Amino acid sequence: MPDHADSIYLGGGTPSLLSATELKKLFSAIRAEFDLAPETEITVECAPATLTDSVLDALLACGVNRVSLGVQSFVDQEAASVARLHTREKTLSDIERLRAFGIPNINVDLIAGLPHQARESWAYSLEQAVSTAVPHVSVYMLEIDEDSRLGRELIAGGNRYHAHFVPDEDATAEFYETARAQLDANGIGQYEISNFARQGFESQHNLKYWTRQPYLGFGVDAHSMLPAANLEEKGIESLRLAATDSFEDFFVDAQIKAHEVTASEALEESFFLGLRLNRGIKFDELNRRYGNQWQKYAPIVDELVAAGMLARTADAIQLTPQGRLLSNEVFEKFIQEPEVTKVPA
Repeated sequence: MPDHADSIYLGGGTPSLLSATELKKLFSAIRAEFDLAPETEITVECAPATLTDSVLDALLACGVNRVSLGVQSFVDQEAASVARLHTREKTLSDIERLRAFGIPNINVDLIAGLPHQARESWAYSLEQAVSTAVPHVSVYMLEIDEDSRLGRELIAGGNRYHAHFVPDEDATAEFYETARAQLDANGIGQYEISNFARQGFESQHNLKYWTRQPYLGFGVDAHSMLPAANLEEKGIESLRLAATDSFEDFFVDAQIKAHEVTASEALEESFFLGLRLNRGIKFDELNRRYGNQWQKYAPIVDELVAAGMLARTADAIQLTPQGRLLSNEVFEKFIQEPEVTKVPA
């Protein structure tokens, strides 16, 4: 009897670059291993301007009922500055084509802090996202890291790749707050730090991550979280698995790394994952899962409430607007570095 799955998410990368034949083969393999209910949420990440009619036909044939479009910006200059090949016109066309093909559940990704972005152009991107009437919008603040050429140039203080046109941190934070207000005013409410949805269109798959439900990941740099069957007596609550992030190495040895999550670490995760959600963390859920153990974080909670990062009600704690902007600083209060052990693939 196949295992049951109630959500599937195909991404990152650009799965829409796969051929129709490859997509069908992939989903055929999934259905051979998992029992999927009719209401299963099946999401595929797609880059605008890559959705051919044959790919759209294949998505429908595979049961895909949700698409996430990596738009980033509806302003052509901003999209081009980070090597995106689509235009505003093409993006709007793809949204209409998805609906015409029978996939109205669409997410649009936007990034605050792109090169050349200004208050007016950001407002324009938000207006465009709202005008499309898509039911879900994700808003991310540009992250600066050494893994991208733009990030390396910014760190080096150079001018290549439009690095000198990147807004500063204060402007990017302002853009994020503008998005929160503008989307909410148009019926697209925030339910997680980076995610906004019309009622009933929250990403069911991503909610699993934030509420610590089990999931399986397949492929390069894929991650999984599984219950630790028969290990509870050893203090192990769950297992986190990660495959190598090297494409070349993956096909030689997946190099699966495993971490045994203790009950104490599971509690930490419940704080820094659960606080991502606007609904926050319910005290009764903490009591049910961890008993009185969660009370050891009471001083940290008190400190963050006093600092204006957390808000506390009679039954829950949540991030404040300031806490969302500085969420990494909040989460660090609850995190300890785990040890990672390599196990055979």
